[in-house]
Amino acid sequence: MEAARLNAGSLDALDWSPFGAPERGWRVYAPRVAQEVVSYCAPDSGAFAAALARWQGAHGLGPDGAFSPQAFAMMKDAWQARRPFLALRAQGICPPPPDEATLRPVGVDEAVEGKTVLLRPEALGAFGRLRAAAKRELGLDARTLVVFSGYRSPAYDDERCAREQNCQGVVRAQCSAHRTGLALDLTLGAAPGYAIDASDLPNRLFQSQTAAYRWLLARAGRFGFVNYAFEPWHWEWAGPDSD
Repeated sequence: MEAARLNAGSLDALDWSPFGAPERGWRVYAPRVAQEVVSYCAPDSGAFAAALARWQGAHGLGPDGAFSPQAFAMMKDAWQARRPFLALRAQGICPPPPDEATLRPVGVDEAVEGKTVLLRPEALGAFGRLRAAAKRELGLDARTLVVFSGYRSPAYDDERCAREQNCQGVVRAQCSAHRTGLALDLTLGAAPGYAIDASDLPNRLFQSQTAAYRWLLARAGRFGFVNYAFEPWHWEWAGPDSD
């Protein structure tokens, strides 16, 4: 099948900038695309191409089954629209932080190295239910799907932006979803030599292929969580059910 051949060729070789920064290949996004087109097959297979063709036809694109930046942009728009934080940002609104006195700490066994991580109660409760389900269904070890970042105050983010001189980009934003108390970063492991939140392609690719990330893609919506597709580790609580 020609589409499968094209997909196999572009999977690790496509030069594009889906989130503003140059990237090579789309393998890191393949699990998310597979979920969107409802395929359980390898991204370079004929069955995956057939599923993508059906999705393309249903969305007004030429149903050739070949992955393209145009198709991905439509998927990305739909994924981003599920993030209430971005709906506010589209209106030019940077949401105010919550009263820090209303925030609650993540349990010491659910945070990296027992660090203090704060979340709004509704997000914390949903995360507890999510991780309990993941432990039942995946048999998690103690280091997987624990929180390494939750609420970050605007003052903290301002200081980090000034220190790193990297704001309003893909990696750092002056108005961050973390200021809401509804966003959390979850450990998914890391590629050798990389930090757990490194945005370098090898690290994101490593994380996107883990069983935990694929489980989150399939199940996190049941608990109200949505993902920022550029960062496998970043999830936001969007409501009781975000499927």
